[in-house]
Amino acid sequence: MSTFRFQALRKATDRKPVHVEELDRKSVIFGSNVFGDKAMRQFLTPDAYKAVKAAADGVKIDRKIADYIALGMKEWALSKGVTHYTHWFQPLTGTTAEKHDAFFETFPDGSDPVEKFGGSQLAQQEPDASSFPNGGIRNTFEARGYTAWDPTSPAFIFGTTLCIPTVFVSYTGEALDNKTPLLRALHAIDSAAIDVAKYFDKNVKRVTPTLGWEQEYFLVDSALASSRPDLLATGRTLLGHTAAKGQQLDDHYFGSIPTRVLTYMRDLENECMLLGIPVKTRHNEVAPNQFELAPIFEETNLAVDHNSLLMDVMQKVGERHDFKVLFHEKPFKGVNGSGKHNNWSLATDTGINLLSPGKTPMSNLQFLTFFINTIKAVHDNEELLRASIASASNDHRLGANEAPPAIISVFIGQQLTKVLAELEGVSQGKLSPEEKTDLKLNVVGKLPDVLLDNTDRNRTSPFAFTGNKFEFRAVGSSANCAVSMTTLNTIVAKQLKDFKIEVDALIEKNDLKKDEAIFNVLREYIKGTKAILFEGDGYSDAWEKEAKKRGLSNHKTTPQALKAKVSKKTIELFSEMGVMNHVEVESRYEIELEEYVKKIQIEGRVLGDIARNHVVPTAIRYQNVLIENVKGLKEIFGKDFEKIAKEQISLIKEISEHIEGINTKVGKMTDERKKANALTSTEKMADAYCDKVKPYFEEIRYHADKLELLVDDELWTLTKYRELLFTK
Repeated sequence: MSTFRFQALRKATDRKPVHVEELDRKSVIFGSNVFGDKAMRQFLTPDAYKAVKAAADGVKIDRKIADYIALGMKEWALSKGVTHYTHWFQPLTGTTAEKHDAFFETFPDGSDPVEKFGGSQLAQQEPDASSFPNGGIRNTFEARGYTAWDPTSPAFIFGTTLCIPTVFVSYTGEALDNKTPLLRALHAIDSAAIDVAKYFDKNVKRVTPTLGWEQEYFLVDSALASSRPDLLATGRTLLGHTAAKGQQLDDHYFGSIPTRVLTYMRDLENECMLLGIPVKTRHNEVAPNQFELAPIFEETNLAVDHNSLLMDVMQKVGERHDFKVLFHEKPFKGVNGSGKHNNWSLATDTGINLLSPGKTPMSNLQFLTFFINTIKAVHDNEELLRASIASASNDHRLGANEAPPAIISVFIGQQLTKVLAELEGVSQGKLSPEEKTDLKLNVVGKLPDVLLDNTDRNRTSPFAFTGNKFEFRAVGSSANCAVSMTTLNTIVAKQLKDFKIEVDALIEKNDLKKDEAIFNVLREYIKGTKAILFEGDGYSDAWEKEAKKRGLSNHKTTPQALKAKVSKKTIELFSEMGVMNHVEVESRYEIELEEYVKKIQIEGRVLGDIARNHVVPTAIRYQNVLIENVKGLKEIFGKDFEKIAKEQISLIKEISEHIEGINTKVGKMTDERKKANALTSTEKMADAYCDKVKPYFEEIRYHADKLELLVDDELWTLTKYRELLFTK
C-alpha cells in the first residue's frame, strides 16, 4: 500500500474547519492596520499630514518633514505592538521582498537603548541588489540598490512588522522593480488624459487609472499537496490522469462554498479588512476546488500593491487552515485554469468615469473619445499587450478552457458596434447641420439607452468592454498586475497624446470646430481599427485563420511573444512616455527569458524524477505481482495457462511498453536539456527549451497517465486528481 498517499488522504478527510472569530463589522475594522487618513490625522503634525497628502500630487517631501512623519508612523506602529519595520518592495521576481529591522538602537556610551526610526530610515534603505534579477543592469560585484518610500501607497502592519511600500532602483537610477515603471506610466496617462478631458470639462485637474482585479485560485489540502512533488516544486501537476468527474456537470460554479473553504475565506477577509484591501466578492469558480475573490475598484498603484500583498496573505492564512493555495494558471489538466482579470478604467477628480456614457451628447462624446482611443491603442500595440502577459505558466492557460486565446482582440458588443458603424459614416471635414443634429440626437445622444444592461460578455475575449470599463482577461493568476498595467496605461497615454495633436491640428489648420475635429479623427480611428474588433468565439479554428488574414499576431509561446518587448517601436514608446529607458526595457526582456528557461528547466527535472522514481518503480512492482500470478497459473494449469492468463500477460506487456516509453522519452528530454544549457544566448536557450525540451513533457505524461489507469490503486504513490480536486 502507498502509505504516504493514504496517510495524506486520511489526514485531509479528518480535517475540521478552523474556528474563526468575526472581529467586528467590516466597516469598523477596515484599514485598522493601515497608516491611512485617520491614523495620520491622529499621529502626524498638520504640516506632516499636508506633506503626505501633497505627495499624491507629486510634491516632494522635505527631509525635515520626513523626520516628523517617521516619528508619527513609529508611534502609531508601537501603539499596535509592532517591533520591526521593513521597506516592502516588488523586485523583478514577480513576488514581494522585505528585510526587517528592529525599532531598536543602542549607544556606545552604554546608555539605555531606545526605539528609533527617523526620516532617513523611512525615506530610503540600501538592500543588497546583487541577488535580485537585474538583466545586466548591474554586475554581480556592484551590489548597491536603493529602496525609496512611495508615499502614495500607505504603510501597513502585517503581524508585528510595519511595512513601508517602496520603489527599488539601482545605484545608477534604473528601475529594478515593477512599481517604478508603473508609477511613471500612471503619471504619463494622467498628463495625456487631462489634456484630452479638458476638451469636455475645463475643470479636470487629474485623471486616475482605476483597477479592479479578480483573483482566481485553487485550494488543495496541504497534506495532499505534500504528497505531490510536482505541486510543491512547480505549482502544477506534471502528471495525473483526469478524473472521471471533472467540471462537466457545471455543478461547482457559484455552488455552495465548502465549509472549510468558507472559514478560510472568512479568516482571509478579516486580514484583508485590517490591511485595507477592499475585498467584496467570493464564490466558487468553474473547476472543482477553484475559487475567486474580487475587491472594489481602487487607484491602480494601490490596487497593484493590494493584490501583491493579498497573494502573500492568502498563503499565510492558507497555512492556518491546512490549505495549499495554487496561483498557477493551469495546475490541473482538463479543467479550467486561473486568471486575474484586470478591470481598467479612467476616473477624473471631478467624479467622472471616462469610460462610462453620460446623459448628454457632450458627455457621451467624451466617453466615445476615450473608448475609441483605447481600442486604437490596443490595435496598434496588440503584440506588446500580448507580451505583457507572457509567462511559462500562462502559456498553459491561454486558449484553453474558458481562457482567452493568445490572439489579442477587443470585444465591444453588438450595440456599440452599431454606434461605431454610424460614426464611421461621418463626412470628412465640416459637418452639415443635419449631420450634427443626427449625431447628437440619434447616435451620441442615445448612448445611455443603448448601453443600459446591454453589453454582453464574451469569455473568450482577452480584452472586453463590459459597460463602464475594459476587462483585460488574459492576465494570468500568478502575475503581478503592475506589468500589464504599465503596458496598458503607457499605450493609452501615447494614443491620447497623439489624438490631441491630431485634433488640435484640424482645429488650427482646417478651421474645424472642436466637435467636428474630434468626430473626424475618431472616424479615421474606427476605419483603421476594425481588425482588432471581434465578437465571436475566440476558441474556434476559424478565428485563428481569420485573425491571420487580419494581420493579428498569434504568439502561442512566451519566447515568441516576448520579442515584441524589445522591438524598436516598443523601446521608442516607453522612452517617449518616460516610463522606461532602453536599458530598463532590454533588461526586463533578458530577465523574463531567463525566468522562462529556469521554470521549464525545473519542470523537466521534476518530471524526470517523478517519472523514473515514482511511476516506473510502482509500475514494476505491480508488474511483478502480475508475473507471480502468471507463474502460479502455469503451475496449476500447465500448458493451458496461456489461455487462462491471457489478460495478465497482455497487461504485463502493456506496462512494459509504457515503462520503456517513459525511460526513452526522459532520456531524450535530458539530452535536449543538456544541449540547451550549453547555449550562451538566453534567447536561443529559451527557444530550445520551448521547442526541444518542453514537447517531451506531454509524451512522458501520456505514458505515466496510462500506467495510472493500469496499476493497482493501492500501490500508486501519487495522489490522484479525484483526491486533489474533490477532497473538501
